[in-house]
Amino acid sequence: MTTFADSDILPRCKKNRLDFIQTIAITISVILFAAALFAPLVVPFDPLSQSLMTRLRPPMGFERFASGHFAGTDALGRDVLSRSLYGLRLTLGLAFAGAVIGLLIGGTLGLIAGLMQGWVEDTIMSLVDMQIAIPFTLVALLILSLMGSTLTVLVFVLGIAGWEQYARIVRAEVRRLSSLPFIEAAWTTGAGPIYIAWHHVLPNLISPLVVQFTLALSNIVILESTLSFLGLGVQPPQPSLGSMVGLGRDYMPTAPWIVLTPVVLIVALTFSVQILGDWVRDRADVRLRDR
Repeated sequence: MTTFADSDILPRCKKNRLDFIQTIAITISVILFAAALFAPLVVPFDPLSQSLMTRLRPPMGFERFASGHFAGTDALGRDVLSRSLYGLRLTLGLAFAGAVIGLLIGGTLGLIAGLMQGWVEDTIMSLVDMQIAIPFTLVALLILSLMGSTLTVLVFVLGIAGWEQYARIVRAEVRRLSSLPFIEAAWTTGAGPIYIAWHHVLPNLISPLVVQFTLALSNIVILESTLSFLGLGVQPPQPSLGSMVGLGRDYMPTAPWIVLTPVVLIVALTFSVQILGDWVRDRADVRLRDR
């Protein structure tokens, strides 16, 4: 007699629920990325335009609602929705730039460590261990305090935030691939490290690197928001999601909508990108594709 636990009903229900969550997350991701990309075309107001006559107006549906300001206005009369969409645009741009820099640094060092081995590998992996051991938020605060909170410095800080994860993944994959017959055959035929890395190793690293890129993107969004919230990230009047939360925290008791919109965007962005990363992993890993 087949029991409920032995049947395939429960696994199918779990799979359908997971597919539903992934569909929602992917939809949210597409909407957020499109809103950030086309922000100049869809925002109702200039995000830097001030109007003291309409300051601290609540969102649509409340008394004293100012026409057109659907998410309300801040302490200087600036439209919260417009600033949030521009802040999303800037935050995503910084996150993408940081993730690409981390990918290039970590991927290159991991590739060198996996191919060269010996003292070169030991040195690189020691740097990886140091990066993991030290809380990076403290390092970021120190760098920004000493070098200034310019966008160039901020991109640099975000770029070195997660390179060690790429290095560990690439190094492990290279070590695994090095033991396979086609790599050993390439070595025996006299192929050099650069040729083997470009033609044999890198094509097999695309899948895990894409997965790590999507997962690292949400972590960098949170880091940028934290630094901007503390006043060491994006500087006023340029809006970012974290700086908007930082500037609006003093008005939480009287005007919570100033903080609500950017917080919702941060949560939706990190959630959807994390689920998107899991979806990419499931599609890229042949061992998980049929489960």
